[in-house]
Amino acid sequence: MSEPARIWVDADACPVAIKEILFRAAQRTQVHVTLVANHALRTPPSSYIRGIQVPGGFDVADNEIARQVMPGDLVVTQDIPLAAAVIEKGALAVHPRGELYTPDTIRQRLSMRNFMEELRGTGVDTGGPAALHPRDKQAFANQLDRWLAQLPR
Repeated sequence: MSEPARIWVDADACPVAIKEILFRAAQRTQVHVTLVANHALRTPPSSYIRGIQVPGGFDVADNEIARQVMPGDLVVTQDIPLAAAVIEKGALAVHPRGELYTPDTIRQRLSMRNFMEELRGTGVDTGGPAALHPRDKQAFANQLDRWLAQLPR
């Protein structure tokens, strides 16, 4: 029998509001949620929620998630290369703002990310992300609910 699908969270940059949605979903549906970060994590006491602290360093948390993710799992991340890696392994990836990355959209997102990185490399200020809006939280919750609804019961 295969392992039940689980949720992996790239927790270094995941907004607190999104983590709270995930914690409630873990308790409600008994799906396992694993947060991975290079700093100490606070998680509520639950047999369905755990944190993994990895050493500091470039992409260490991302590499740990990519190493452990299984087909059918869900990964919550803002990191486009990580999203591409988990999609390649047969998992799903969703942005904390609710955008589901797909094999069709990830190539475009990688190209845009690389372009923006080039701009920043030339000194152009590309600004940061906008604050998380209630509609972003709702979009994320909706994507999460769709993923949870397809799990075997």
